[in-house]
Formats: sequence, structure tokens, C-alpha cells
Amino acid sequence: MDLNTVLEVRDARQRTPWRTGDAWLGGGTYLFSEPQPHLRRLVDLSRMGWEPLTRLPDGSLEIAATCTIAQLSRFAAAYRAPAAPLFEQCCRAFLASFKIWHMATVGGNLCNGLPAGPMISLTAALDGSCLLQGQDGTLRRTKVTDFITGAGRKDLGEGELLRSVTLPARALVGRTAFRQASLYGLGRSGALVIGVLDPLDGSLAVTVTAATVRPFRLWFPLPPDAGELRDALASTVTEGDWFDDIHGLPAWRRHMALRLAEEIRRELTEGADR
Repeated sequence: MDLNTVLEVRDARQRTPWRTGDAWLGGGTYLFSEPQPHLRRLVDLSRMGWEPLTRLPDGSLEIAATCTIAQLSRFAAAYRAPAAPLFEQCCRAFLASFKIWHMATVGGNLCNGLPAGPMISLTAALDGSCLLQGQDGTLRRTKVTDFITGAGRKDLGEGELLRSVTLPARALVGRTAFRQASLYGLGRSGALVIGVLDPLDGSLAVTVTAATVRPFRLWFPLPPDAGELRDALASTVTEGDWFDDIHGLPAWRRHMALRLAEEIRRELTEGADR
């Protein structure tokens, strides 16, 4: 897609005042996929030199906003954390070509805020927190589950930048289970549910995405039974929270989310009992 309203592409290392019509450019897989008539200038992050993935001293993992899906997949292949398989499962949920994998970024997927964004699913399920940087250099943190506020909506101020997402060490040692449903064999996710069982205290977190307009992460101090899980989901995700588009009606998405959540509960709790 030619963005014929864009008059300039600026290197993000050159600090100039933010102005109306500016947009951050990561991989560009969304920006160049459809017309963007409101844009006049792109601020290119590709030369910022941020390390794609950094293991922090406390065992947590920082993922730069410019980390590509291909880089995340390669890292996961050699990562020894118990939650590592979940990284590849969420990368595969893109159902995208290798060209997209080498350009699309983790930060771009989060900042699009689309319900089916698999990097939203991954980072929300692992209790990730976003590091945001304002135009004046001030930094703030917010949970991924709070960063995405609706379908295509996120907690970003004018000119504010998503710098990175940090996954805590406690979540990375959890045992995970992944379920995805689509109306088509190679279709966009209609429901994506992830469970994480904490081996230290036995708590269970169940995260629902794709089926809902924003991520919902339910935490249980002890694994619930089937009825408790269903009641918790029914009371937390209200009727207006179920997403509705060509890829699935709300009633179907709700049905699939409840079904997949129960499958995950059984997989993780039965494994814990053995």
C-alpha cells in the first residue's frame, strides 16, 4: 500500500517535536496494509538498536517493542523456561507468511490492540507489563491487561511510545496450556485461551483473548472446579465484552471460550495431581 499522504519518514533517533499526523513506524505490516489518510509523517524505530530480548537479573524477560515475531520464535526455540512453548504457540497463531514474521513486531501487535493479536494473548497470559515513554521522556508502567482497553483501543497518550514489555520470572516458570479456535482452518482466531499454573503456590491464571474485545486474565488462588471456572468467566466477561465481527458471533465466541477454558483447567489440574 502506497501511503501517498506521507510527506516524510524521520529517524526516531533524531528528536523533533511530535505533531499531528505523526505515527511510530515499527515493522509497518499494519501501516502499509491499508490506507492511512490521516498520516503525514512516519517516525522510524528500526535504527534504535534496542536489544530484542533481554534476560534480567531477577529472571524476568524484557521484550523490546521492535522485537520481530521471527526473533521471538528463534529465542523461544533455545529458551529453557517452562513457559517457553507458549511463545511459539502464540507466534504460530499469527498464521502469517515468513515475510510478515520478519517484519511484524511485538510492539506493533500490542499497539494495534486487535482482539486476535497473539502477542497480546502471550504477554497478558504471562502477566506482562508495558513500559511507556512520553514525548517529554517520562516513563510509566501498566499491565498488558490494562493497556488494551477495547477492540483497537489502548492506553496511549499523544506521541507516547511503547518501549518494551516485561514478563515476570514467576510467570515464566509456570506450566502452560494453549487453546485456539477459528471458524476456518487458516482463519483469524475467534477464541484464544491460555492457562498458567504456578508451581510454587498452585494458583491458576486463565486468560481469554480473541473472543473478547480486550484481554481478561482470571486468577484463582487454587485451581477451581468446572462450575467455579464457568461462574467466574460468566461474571467477569459481560455480554458487551464478547467480540462481534465476521470471524465469529458473540454467542459462538462465548461458547468456545468457556469450552476451551474447561479443557485447559482439566489439562493443568490433572497434570498437577499426578
